[in-house]
Parts: sequence; structure tokens; C-alpha cells
Amino acid sequence: MARSALPRIRTRAIAVTGAMVALVVTASACGASAGDDKDPEHRSFALQGRTLTVDSDDSALDIVAADSHQAGRIEVTRWFQGSVAVGDDPKVTWSMKDDRLKLRMTCSGVVADCSAKHRIEVPRGVSVVVRDGDGRVTARGFEEALDIRTTDGSVTVKDSTGPLKLRTDDGSIRALGVESRQVRARSKDGSVRLELASVPDLVESRADDGSITIALPHESYRVTATADDGSVKVSVPRDESSSHVVSAKTKDGSIRVRAAAE
Repeated sequence: MARSALPRIRTRAIAVTGAMVALVVTASACGASAGDDKDPEHRSFALQGRTLTVDSDDSALDIVAADSHQAGRIEVTRWFQGSVAVGDDPKVTWSMKDDRLKLRMTCSGVVADCSAKHRIEVPRGVSVVVRDGDGRVTARGFEEALDIRTTDGSVTVKDSTGPLKLRTDDGSIRALGVESRQVRARSKDGSVRLELASVPDLVESRADDGSITIALPHESYRVTATADDGSVKVSVPRDESSSHVVSAKTKDGSIRVRAAAE
């Protein structure tokens, strides 16, 4: 190779590298947001049984108990924004089989930046199981059981009366204004806040790294609360023979069990 060609090759390599760095910086500064999608897609799926399973890999989920437009169906609205500088175009898919709603997002390549959000309207009287890989989950208005687990994202439940089983590996858990008789909540890395509007039979809460706050209606409770590294304060009436059981345990964080009016 001629010596005169070498500088030009190096210049091209530097130019390409500089362009890629500029792309990375630009993508990092912007960030895709599903909320910017002004034309969301909508689809209706048939539901055969009384339990809906939502299987999502990477999406924020808003799940609502509602009077369905048509009996035996769920209504799903999808917002999506995404771009890939070098690679295949990003895409999202949805499908329903055996009452399992499968939501998937493909977004890979150089400088891939994608965001998805789904709103799922569920007929009343249907219980819901959620398994979400990455994304926050909110649910409200349910009279039936909710079983929600996310690997990376917060979980929030409001205005529900059915049994709750809530878990996240990385994120906070909130159950606000619920009248559930049974509440189980577990966060590996994040706080837990439970506010109950009616006297529960059982509340179990665990946090590996985070504080726990439980607000309860006036009643006597059988309370067990332990923190390996943090303070513990219980201000509700305690009765070791009570049928209303409250258990709270954290490895690193404080615990407070208080009356709802405090």
C-alpha cells in the first residue's frame, strides 16, 4: 500500500468514529418516550376464562378494571416511540393465546432507543397475573386477585379490594387506598408503602434494601416487625390473640406501622 494512502484511511476512520460518538451523545441527550406517541394503536382481544395473564418483556403497563365495551374481551392501547441508528428497525408486537397477552419489543443495534407503554382495560370480575421484565406497573379498581411481578420497575395498586401479591426485584411498591383482606408485598431493592382503607386479615411485607410503611384502620393487630439495620416503630394497638396479622421485615431500612389517621 502506498504511504500517501495511509493518512486518508486514518482520517476516514476518525470521521466515522466521530460521527458515531455524535450519534450516541445525541441519543443519550434525547431519549425516547412512549408518551410522545400522538397516534397510539388500539386492539381488542377475546378473553375466554376468568384470569388474564400479561406477559411483557419491556413496557410500562397501566391495567384498569373497567366496564368492557364488549363482554369477554380486553381492550389494549399501545404507545411506542423508537429508533435504531444502525440495525433493524425497532418494532412492537402483541398477541393473545390461552388468555395470555404477550407483549414484546425488539430494539437492538447501534444507538438503539425505544420506549413502549400499554393501557389494558380488563372486564370486572377478572383476576390478573402480570409478569413484566422491565417497566413500571400500575393497576386500579380491581375486585379480584392481582398477582404482579416486575424484574425492574415500580408497582402501584390503587382502589382495589381483591387479594394482592406484589413483587419487584428493583423498584418501589405502593398499595394506596386498598380494601384488600390479604396483602403480600416484597421488594428486593426499594421501599414498600401500604395504605389500607379497611381492616385486613393478613399483611406480609418484605424489603431487602428499603423502608416499610404500613398504615392501618383503627383495630388491634398481631404485629411482628424486625429490621436488621434500621429503626422500628409500631403505634397501632397490639394484641397477640388478634386475627388481624401484620408482618414486616427489612434487612436495611426502617419500619413504621401506624394508624391510617396519623
